[in-house]
Amino acid sequence: MKITTYINDERKDFQVEPGEVLLDLLRREGYTSVKEGCKTGDCGACMVLVNGRAMTSCTLFVSQVDGKKVRTSEGLHDELAENLRKEFVEVGAIQCGFCIPGVLVSSYSLLTHNPDPTEEEIKAALDGNLCRCTGYVKQIEAIKNVARDFEGVSK
Repeated sequence: MKITTYINDERKDFQVEPGEVLLDLLRREGYTSVKEGCKTGDCGACMVLVNGRAMTSCTLFVSQVDGKKVRTSEGLHDELAENLRKEFVEVGAIQCGFCIPGVLVSSYSLLTHNPDPTEEEIKAALDGNLCRCTGYVKQIEAIKNVARDFEGVSK
């Protein structure tokens, strides 16, 4: 089947097999920030934005993004994304780095839809992202700092 989608603002046409998942397509096309972790939607390593909402790409069929905008961590280039990256580094929220692209996508989605989240809302937004290294404390701190310092920044 033929589908058209927009990945990181670039129109892409693909011939795909029925049942092919978005994670596999993205990895095949070189989007290396999208990681394969669990393949069941439980770890968040493959998180992408679909029309601005964080979703696990391992649970989406490619046909579900036909005509939609998909954004990977590589495609986040605005002030909010840069501030998130900078703050994650400054507070020490990154250790091995495997989960960080997915965490950044979830954080970005949260802050674009809710620029002043409570700690509970931050935790809820990160709920689908597993991180074995950091314990989440520094990640939550980084997101709070960005929300505080850059409140109202939108994409």
